[in-house]
Amino acid sequence: MDRILDEIWAYIERFITVSVTWIDGFLSPLEKLGPSVLIFLLALFTVLITYLLRRVYTTKRYQELKEKFDYWYQLRQKATSHADKEKGKAIAKNIDQAELNRVYYDFFFEGLLKNLITTWLPIFLTLAYVNTVYQTESLLHRFGQEFLFNVGFVSFGPTPQKIGSVFWFVISVILSFLLVTGANYLYKKYRTPQVIVAH
Repeated sequence: MDRILDEIWAYIERFITVSVTWIDGFLSPLEKLGPSVLIFLLALFTVLITYLLRRVYTTKRYQELKEKFDYWYQLRQKATSHADKEKGKAIAKNIDQAELNRVYYDFFFEGLLKNLITTWLPIFLTLAYVNTVYQTESLLHRFGQEFLFNVGFVSFGPTPQKIGSVFWFVISVILSFLLVTGANYLYKKYRTPQVIVAH
């Protein structure tokens, strides 16, 4: 068993090493833009990947649970919206509440797992890369600076706060989500074809 676990860990370690080397090679021509721009581009790329993964990745179980949940939910909604309120309540009570709850919780946890794989895993993997590659020593060696930004002015307030790579990555991810959501909203708003009425 120990040998199998060692082999699995060796494969994971090799995969991480190759991935870091490949990303470094891909980003090396962009290093002249500076570490803050590189980290922002990484965050933006990661957010775009999460949007893509959420669109294309699903499981058969998730689809089945969604169909079951929609069926039971719509059935209950029809019952509660019955013209005769008392009759509607009686019908709703007869619907298997235990089955509805079980389907809901199964659907919720399957969705949570899907969200973990499509959103949080890419973000945490990129965060681990940023934390490894853009540490203080690495920043000093590659870019000649220990931190990305100094925030604040000594003469007008508290001493400047040094912004490191991990904190900037988190901010960049939030900004990227806002940018992509805004762009998606505008695309949907203006994508609607204009109807030309002939007179």
